[in-house]
Amino acid sequence: MIDMTWFSALLVGAGCFALGYLLSARYPACKFVSTRVAKETSAVDVNKKSWPKEPLEIEKLADILEDFKMVLVVRNDLKMGKGKIAAQCSHATLGLYKKLLRRAPKSLNRWEMCGQVKVVVKIENEEDLLVLQERAQSLNLPTHITIDAGRTQIAPNSRTVMAIMGPADMVDDVTGGLKLL
Repeated sequence: MIDMTWFSALLVGAGCFALGYLLSARYPACKFVSTRVAKETSAVDVNKKSWPKEPLEIEKLADILEDFKMVLVVRNDLKMGKGKIAAQCSHATLGLYKKLLRRAPKSLNRWEMCGQVKVVVKIENEEDLLVLQERAQSLNLPTHITIDAGRTQIAPNSRTVMAIMGPADMVDDVTGGLKLL
């Protein structure tokens, strides 16, 4: 006589295996390509209101690169509280997400399939933040800078957090020297 607990576990395991097989066929693993592929393209400023109609350059990389991640760069000089930082990081994440949803959906999907990796780092001031944004744009990595309304802790129109997303190695080229928050 067969133990029903063992038999049930076997059926569940077989079902999970079949589901995993089907998902792997739909979302195959990506190949790794050097960052020089991205350096051959021109910069696009996704913070501008008048975006061109063509997809972002990063969209081309979504088909050939695997590990996509988002890095949130928080200004340390504003001395924001923990809750304020959390809110500003949320604004930056959502702002970049909305831009990519329209302009680079494959890239957004790649990031989601990689587990929506997010890393939070700090930068010392606004000037350094803007230099970092220029560096990201020179590599065709999309960015979004959150500008605070100034209703609570900080002055109006303060640039608080920058979100940057793309292939992990390219994002690391821009933000790798910054310390974790």
